[in-house]
Amino acid sequence: MFVDTAKVFIQAGKGGDGVVSFRHEIYIDKGGPDGGDGGRGGNVVFEATKDLNTLVDFRYKPELKAEPGKAGAKQNKRGRSGEDLIVKVPMGTLVKQAGRVIADLTQDGQREIIAQGGNGGFGNAHFKSSTRQAPKIAELGEQGGTFEAELELKLLADVGLVGFPNAGKSTFLSVVSNARPEIADYAFTTLTPNLGVADIDERSILIADIPGLIEGASAGKGLGDAFLRHIERTSVLLHMIDVYTDDVRAAYQTIRLELASYSPELLKRPEIVALTKVEGFDEELIAMQKEALAEVTKSPVYTVSSQTHAGIQKVLRALAKEIAAVQKKREASEEKDEDDGLPVIRLSGEAVEKAWNVSKDGEVFVVRGRKIEKFAARTNFDQYQAINRLRDIMKKMGITHELTRQGATGESLIRIGYAEFTLLEQ
Repeated sequence: MFVDTAKVFIQAGKGGDGVVSFRHEIYIDKGGPDGGDGGRGGNVVFEATKDLNTLVDFRYKPELKAEPGKAGAKQNKRGRSGEDLIVKVPMGTLVKQAGRVIADLTQDGQREIIAQGGNGGFGNAHFKSSTRQAPKIAELGEQGGTFEAELELKLLADVGLVGFPNAGKSTFLSVVSNARPEIADYAFTTLTPNLGVADIDERSILIADIPGLIEGASAGKGLGDAFLRHIERTSVLLHMIDVYTDDVRAAYQTIRLELASYSPELLKRPEIVALTKVEGFDEELIAMQKEALAEVTKSPVYTVSSQTHAGIQKVLRALAKEIAAVQKKREASEEKDEDDGLPVIRLSGEAVEKAWNVSKDGEVFVVRGRKIEKFAARTNFDQYQAINRLRDIMKKMGITHELTRQGATGESLIRIGYAEFTLLEQ
């Protein structure tokens, strides 16, 4: 069963909580704090592999959760970090969050952290100072990244076979490679993309057979545009047309229009045209069909017979030449980008983290900002010293001053993230 899209719920591990603990060994008077930090939560990591070619497994396992970190312990013992969850996906998998691409796995063995595990909370040993001899503060562990991800598979291939249903694409693939697609003498035999490796002159070519297109496919007709995404990552297009087609020019233009409707970039892709099923066809008529195609395309036109293997080697050599040219051009472009790349100016992480704002939601003052929300999420609101520490942080950041300026008093309710408390110290 071929599946090229899936939705999964991803949850990285929560960080372990820090603990409040004091030394109580015999003969040690007034033992100091020795509460350890919590361990880090596990990451959710995707790894591309050439051994998979479908996302079907995610239909039956839609939740991916990494292990949480363990809580700290006395004697300054740090909690064990959670194990990373390594998820195998096919090469060519795109990972999206709310429609935005966050990872593109194209190389065998490539790994990407999809969701970060939460940091462990500090134990009370972390808060000891000359003025705070016996802190009763310990932080909670941070929540790991949690979201619904959309997975999309775009097959990686050197050549994409395009053309009308029953144009002979699957038969061609079965002849030039070890692929065994379903073949029959009716339209839409191929319902899923097929991959095959063809060898020519000590070179291997990865070929993808895309299910047949028809007029209106990009708008959802026939098999729709569900498989057009797989053409996007091919280096060269092999456009196959049945030599028995009444109007080869219209057939060619229809498929090109569907490609353009899906993505105009596809029209810039190198292309080779092949008239198929030429065995037993009159040579003069074949010449007429080639002349007709020459009126609507500048791409080279070949003739092939998958039954007799006539013209197969020529087409494969032509494809190999085009692929090599594309790779050479790509390498040159990458080298130019490295040489001519302009420096990108970005705000430093520190500057971004200091940003915050205060607004009102009815009678509640709402404080937003990455850094202060992070502090609030790690605050254990069951510990009055921990709440007072958060208030001190707000003062140092200037948030308390802004709250007072906007009319907040000691009894006013403040909301940061999911936490609500007052400005008045306990």
